[in-house]
Amino acid sequence: MRRSPEKILLPRGFSFSALAAGIKVSGRPDLALVEIDGGANAGALFTTNRVVAAPVEVGRTALGKSGGRVRAVIVNSGNANCATGPAGIAACARVCGDAAKILGTSAAEVFPSSTGIIGVPLPDKKIRAQLPELIRSRSASLRAAEDFARAIMTTDTRPKIASARFRISSERKTRKYGSATANDVTVLGVAKGAGMIHPQLATMLVYIFTDLKASAPDLRTLLREASDESFNCMSIDGDTSTNDTVLLLASGASCIALRDGAARTNFSAALNGVCRSLAEQIISDGEGVQHVIRLHVAGARSCDEALTVARTIAHSLLVKTAWAGADPNWGRILAAVGRCGVAIDPARVNVFIGAQKVCSGGVAWPFDRRRAHQALARQECDVRVELGRGRESIQFLTTDLTAEYVRINADYST
Repeated sequence: MRRSPEKILLPRGFSFSALAAGIKVSGRPDLALVEIDGGANAGALFTTNRVVAAPVEVGRTALGKSGGRVRAVIVNSGNANCATGPAGIAACARVCGDAAKILGTSAAEVFPSSTGIIGVPLPDKKIRAQLPELIRSRSASLRAAEDFARAIMTTDTRPKIASARFRISSERKTRKYGSATANDVTVLGVAKGAGMIHPQLATMLVYIFTDLKASAPDLRTLLREASDESFNCMSIDGDTSTNDTVLLLASGASCIALRDGAARTNFSAALNGVCRSLAEQIISDGEGVQHVIRLHVAGARSCDEALTVARTIAHSLLVKTAWAGADPNWGRILAAVGRCGVAIDPARVNVFIGAQKVCSGGVAWPFDRRRAHQALARQECDVRVELGRGRESIQFLTTDLTAEYVRINADYST
């Protein structure tokens, strides 16, 4: 497993580019492209917010029309193209149509994404004017992939990249592709996200690329499984975005099929690892975040029950502000558990901060407050809640809530 800023591994069949189209007033790169020579099969997950951005509607429809085939992905930052009505849909369609003409493919095989301010018309003329150069400058290089990762950022302070590679044993002669061989499979993930993070089925903008050969239905199944254990077990602020998209693309360039021997098991492990790494990078780069909390909820009757408890704790403003001050106020955690809607018995609930038990059977337990404060003051801290109801457990990543988060979001659109 590799994660940014370490060296990353590139799958075969993908080329990248990025440039400044003038969407952001800062002049920084704000338009990015991924192109797949010959196209790729795709699996995708989208936001569950009822307010849906135009590119989500267009992209979801396009995948249905193309049978899950994607030739190119175009992402703009600085403008969400959300709450823009029919004009926003039309603008998105024009971008996809113009890109398709240049690439010589169908508009249904051009997948759009946007991120940025809601309610502002998409400047599609600026985007379309830059498409020839964006497509001409694409490259299957590390630098181009990193440029893509930077161009999709909004309030992110750093790009988020992770990759993995595994080998399928084979007696056949292999063909070398740089550092990879024909029986190597590579997975590369790129994400953006720092605020409005509370996924339900998908999160933020996440693009995962692999040279495995797999069908669109198989990719969607594996992506949902990986997301449930990573992106859906994290939250910064409890807000589900209007633009959330997770897209998994398989070029097939490795010539290794998902059905080949141990390929499915190995690919699932690699995909899960990449998704977990991206989730951790997103959480650690959360807006104003000073402390990352690894919240363990154990002793639940089901994973859904554990998730309900974890989300209630993670979204409590009183709990989050206590974590911001490294205050071991376990009573706030217990109170959140009590109002989560699960029929817990307080007399069976235990709470741990770091290695210390601070609450036993729903009442105070003698502990060293200084040690607990020091644990919460670290960049990462484990908090464990035992429900005493069953055997299911989950790990949920969350954060504190600081004045800096308020500052960032108080003047985001001004």
